[in-house]
Amino acid sequence: MSTTTAEPDTEELLSEAEFRERLRELPPSAKLVAKVLESDAPLSQGQLADESLLPDRTVRYALNRLEESELVGSRYSFKDARKQVYFLNT
Repeated sequence: MSTTTAEPDTEELLSEAEFRERLRELPPSAKLVAKVLESDAPLSQGQLADESLLPDRTVRYALNRLEESELVGSRYSFKDARKQVYFLNT
């Protein structure tokens, strides 16, 4: 799991076309998690499970797939340093 201290710079961000192309290859759970992050990022894993109505295990799997495709980044939460929050790399 990638942990950064801040959200990525603009040069690290993907173009919309590249983002959509990478997302197209992922399972439906990853697409749903990406859609939730699109409207409400940054969110913790638990918040993603609540918002998407997916089980925790499925959210973990989706986040792992999104991180492998470099579509999602993470950092430690400013509110609770024990938790990580996730955001899209778009």
